[in-house]
Amino acid sequence: MKMQRFKIEGMSCASCARAIERSLGKVDGVSEANVNLATEKLSVSYDPAKITESRIIEVVDFAGFTAKPEKEKQNEEAEPLSRVIWHRFILSAVFTVPLLIVAMLPMLFHAMGMYLPDSINPEPHPKANATIQLLLCLPVIVIGKRYFVSGFKKLFRGAPNMDSLIAIGCSAAFLYGLYGVYQIIINSTPAGLYFESAAVILTLITLGKYMEARSKGRASEAIQRLIELAPKIATILRDGNEIEVPVSSIVKGDIVLVKPGYKIPVDGEVIDGSTSIDESMLTGESMPVDKAVGDIVVGSSINKNGFIKCRATAVGEASTLAQIIKLVEDAQSSKAPIAKLADKVSSYFVPAVILLAFAAGLTWFLVSHDWAFSLKIFISVLVIACPCALGLATPTAIMAGTGKAAENGILIKNGASLEIAGKLQTIVFDKTGTITEGKPKVTDIEALGDLSESEILKYAASVENFSEHPIASAIVDRAKEQNIELLHISNFKAISGYGISAFTADIQLLLGNEQLMVKENINMREGGTHINSLSNEAKTLVLVAIDEKLEGIIALADTIKHDSLDAIEQLHRLGLEVAMLTGDNLNTANAIARRVGIDNVMAQVLPREKSKAIQTIQQQGKKVAMVGDGINDAPALAVSDMGIAIGAGTSVAIESADIVLMKNKLSDVVTAIQLSRKTVRNIKENLFWAFGYNVLGIPVAMGVWYALGGPLLNPMIAALAMSLSSVSVVANALRLKRFKPYKASRLLQR
Repeated sequence: MKMQRFKIEGMSCASCARAIERSLGKVDGVSEANVNLATEKLSVSYDPAKITESRIIEVVDFAGFTAKPEKEKQNEEAEPLSRVIWHRFILSAVFTVPLLIVAMLPMLFHAMGMYLPDSINPEPHPKANATIQLLLCLPVIVIGKRYFVSGFKKLFRGAPNMDSLIAIGCSAAFLYGLYGVYQIIINSTPAGLYFESAAVILTLITLGKYMEARSKGRASEAIQRLIELAPKIATILRDGNEIEVPVSSIVKGDIVLVKPGYKIPVDGEVIDGSTSIDESMLTGESMPVDKAVGDIVVGSSINKNGFIKCRATAVGEASTLAQIIKLVEDAQSSKAPIAKLADKVSSYFVPAVILLAFAAGLTWFLVSHDWAFSLKIFISVLVIACPCALGLATPTAIMAGTGKAAENGILIKNGASLEIAGKLQTIVFDKTGTITEGKPKVTDIEALGDLSESEILKYAASVENFSEHPIASAIVDRAKEQNIELLHISNFKAISGYGISAFTADIQLLLGNEQLMVKENINMREGGTHINSLSNEAKTLVLVAIDEKLEGIIALADTIKHDSLDAIEQLHRLGLEVAMLTGDNLNTANAIARRVGIDNVMAQVLPREKSKAIQTIQQQGKKVAMVGDGINDAPALAVSDMGIAIGAGTSVAIESADIVLMKNKLSDVVTAIQLSRKTVRNIKENLFWAFGYNVLGIPVAMGVWYALGGPLLNPMIAALAMSLSSVSVVANALRLKRFKPYKASRLLQR
């Protein structure tokens, strides 16, 4: 399956989004189609063997909209949409304001002694007054023609949208005005005209669209800021010469020169020099990171104080920044499960409103026998209905929430993940590299037989030199510190979850945990006391057996991350159960758990069994998140309700996760959950106000309040209320931009 995003033109409400999804859903080869009203983007998963990109565009076009591949559209989009709409509003207002004065002044300000000039006063000169109103209204109709073109087009295709409601209502008012002009010409007496209603409705709707576009722009500005991070020009070394080239022309393997204060143009490896790098734009971490030869640098981060040369390792769409932008875009284009209700309602909403408007207008005509009064009811019902608010309730909150998360180095892959994070009940942490730093150091070497401690270390380091595991690195580093010469090793074999076997000359070596010794029938009686004592100190043990005899124990300790205790305490405050899943022995795991406040410990779990451990918790009816960083965590991350990968972890773990923590801090787990809960609460608030507005507004527009003795709703007030309802939903979502991430230091300052 291939996933392609398109920019959609012509949408005005949730009904439009639903119509596109329905049209594509019927096409063979399309597995999924999601339209985000807030970003005006369509995400389609399809089988290229069955359907082409051009066919998808044709289907969208037939539904009454225009689809363009996202990149193509971005290149064309020179002027922001909000500016275009603003110009349209100003032009409309230039004609609407005098029209409103001409139409309403005689009625509203007669008692105050304010009058129109006699030449256009409706009392002595009704024809002149009517002509002026018509001439002022026509430009507004022309300026707002897109509402009529789009609205009637969708109506005739059986998929009416918000533009259809506006088009029907304004057309009814305009046509009634034309009938009034005809009556004035025939009878030469004043008649009721509705030109001002049509013009004011169009002008206010356009103002609402402008405010909405501005607000939506603010909600999605996180992506724009990320895009703007990328430098445009870079200095590279080619054929021994320093040349400036566009960043887009850099290829993998190029040598890039970065001066102090300049942005690093692409992902790369430092091959000369040292410096400190400000990576705050990507990770949210304010402290610069020291870099030297062999270290990886990330494109768009800032070189603070040293001159370095880097070899480009990832360019273009493969770069870290491009991947982050893609993740954020995917998240903002996705839908949360909570949006399904609004989607379902929106598909029936507009047709239902049209029927209600006709029913209300006809009912009031039968009661009052007054066409003008019935028309006012009819127009008010059409104009006050707001499917737009329903469509914007969820995506704007998701845009703001995922954007805010990205600003703080938390990448949330989709809307569903954002929603699920707020429903979690249990957080399961991997131990090594997650709760702890993952950089163990040798603390004890116990010789159990005739060999010395240095000989035990020599055998162990010689074998571990072939492994890349952090424990292996710690043992080898200790041997290097003591200038121990390593032995020649043959038949090296890693035994997943247990340890290593190898040979040196004719000597068989086994290094690993207690399970390996049991599995190989190695007698551990002599080392029992040492094993228990060291395990109780929360140390990881590597048992060394030589020719089937336990000869020594190497103990290692891993440092607990500085924010682990505080983050776990805060998770408890949020009402979450916290568990730890590790392949380490139970004594070591329990000791770590006691120090950081873990509720539940699952120790001595093999990599292939980690996913089963997660499923065991899920079978208790709990929503579970797994937090890990290694390849062996990937199955558990994938099977959990929410996989959270530490950003410094392996690409396999990151690929399997739903949320990626770029800063490698457990405190960001707290931030992600808090932000998720606030976002979901914001979505619920938006849906409540969107549904509530329509549930209350439509009956008022139908004259229910008037029938009970209250005032009648004016169509112009209805138009203003409709516009403000959409803006209020977006404005509420923007409150998420004020969200403050959790910091461990807050607890430390208690």
